[in-house]
Amino acid sequence: MALKIRLSRIGATHNPIYHVVVAEARSRRDGAAVEILGTYTPRSKKEQLSLDVARAEYWLSKGALPTDTAKGLIKKARKNAPAAEPAAAEA
Repeated sequence: MALKIRLSRIGATHNPIYHVVVAEARSRRDGAAVEILGTYTPRSKKEQLSLDVARAEYWLSKGALPTDTAKGLIKKARKNAPAAEPAAAEA
């Protein structure tokens, strides 16, 4: 079973929202997913990306291959995650 970390589109016309999912490589774009890791809302002014980095790391360790876009989103989430944790710890 070859797994991929990729985007699955939800949302309305001209207002895309994507789920970052782990899915079988041969399944359809919006087909059944093994796990939903988070969401990406490219048109949002506030929080565009909400991603569970720990679960993404888990699936990467199990051999799931990210698409180019998903790889960039995971990289962005890793960069933002450490900055958010110390602020929460101080409060």
